[in-house]
Amino acid sequence: MLSSEIRELSVADIESRIRDLEEERFRLKFRNATEPLEDPLRLRVIRKDIARLQTVLREKSTTRQNTNARTRAAAR
Repeated sequence: MLSSEIRELSVADIESRIRDLEEERFRLKFRNATEPLEDPLRLRVIRKDIARLQTVLREKSTTRQNTNARTRAAAR
């Protein structure tokens, strides 16, 4: 998933996607411990997708905080 695609998602969608990927990552790690995976690189892809999603989520939250601070400063 590209960062540009992630930025178009809402905060709720991003959080939902993070939960889904973390669950999938848990299942793959558990299965990897008991049997070989067909696509072991999928773990790496999931980990990086989670990091991208968390980064964009953090960007959105800091942007929201900065906007709120500017609005309060302008109201004074």
